[in-house]
Amino acid sequence: MGSLIFVAKETEGAEPRVAASPDTVKKMKALGFDVVVEAGAGYASRIPDAEFEKMGSRVGSGSDAASADVVLKVRRPTATELAGYKPGAIVLGVMDPYGNDEALQAMAAAGVSAFAMELMPRITRAQSMDVLSSQANLAGYQAVIDAASEYDRAMPMMMTAAGTVPAAKVFVMGAGVAGLQAIATARRLGAVVSATDVRPAAKEQVASLGAKFIAVEDEEFKAAETAAGYAKPMSAEYQAKQAALVAEHIAEQDIVITTALIPGRPAPRLVSREMLKAMKPGSVAVDLAVERGGNIEGAVAGEVVEVEGVKVIGHLNVAGRIAASASLLYAKNLVTFLETMVSKETKTLDLNIEDELVKATMLTHGGKVVHPNFGGSKEG
Repeated sequence: MGSLIFVAKETEGAEPRVAASPDTVKKMKALGFDVVVEAGAGYASRIPDAEFEKMGSRVGSGSDAASADVVLKVRRPTATELAGYKPGAIVLGVMDPYGNDEALQAMAAAGVSAFAMELMPRITRAQSMDVLSSQANLAGYQAVIDAASEYDRAMPMMMTAAGTVPAAKVFVMGAGVAGLQAIATARRLGAVVSATDVRPAAKEQVASLGAKFIAVEDEEFKAAETAAGYAKPMSAEYQAKQAALVAEHIAEQDIVITTALIPGRPAPRLVSREMLKAMKPGSVAVDLAVERGGNIEGAVAGEVVEVEGVKVIGHLNVAGRIAASASLLYAKNLVTFLETMVSKETKTLDLNIEDELVKATMLTHGGKVVHPNFGGSKEG
């Protein structure tokens, strides 16, 4: 009998996504694993139990986790879930480790080897395992769909016999994965799109999608990209110049979408109440960073609120709003990473703690928190 993989049904935060798809079950079977999917795990992602069974998995219950060598999750396991895992089990999920030391200690105490998928390094080899990118891509798309549904006018320009409807003006702040997809989606819907970012490399990408780039392009701007490809904090002087330019630009927009997140920090404040006040009544703003405190002043996590006459959309778990697509991509990220932990020869689990992907993502192992960013020692 091969090692057992358990796919959990998510219990926290009304999470509709699931950590496996029929495709990835087929792949895991081919890798030599037995697979048990908790009953109803894929239901909210439009994957009935029968679809998993067709690919050779067994449909089980939460108690099956006790014999699993690998547990696949979307969100970090709760204390109750952890109590049902066997020591030494490999647990893959989005662990949200920043500021959650107690939860990390609990995973260490349970003796599991927990991996935070969101810490996957942004290197070529790991692109297909990058959950931040796969989920942000869909969040960027969904942000535009959510904005369009709250916006009480049409997005594209329409020339009709009864007159012309002007195109909506959409401004995207932050041209990372989510921002670029938001630009592309707003363009497909026929909006006039502009965007801003503190990374010089973003200018070209924004232009290639047919949007106008808005930024103060001084010397500091030209030097502003960190090695990891994330934006780095800018000086107060630069921020003031950029804020003035943005404030002037926002006043002309119908829809603003903010996507700025720096891992492990509170989200930077990009849009103030003053800026919202300058927008036309009935404008819409979407805050994709609301889970980390938000980019928009007045945004409320999990709600659509009116701030200074602007509808501010603060949905949580935006990728989960299109769970049927998000789960398929997330599941593929997981199985691709899991494959690196399997010996091709023996078709058994073979965890190499020297692998750079393992070093970057492993939070707990052997009863301890091992990740250097979260209190673990740097010794291998």
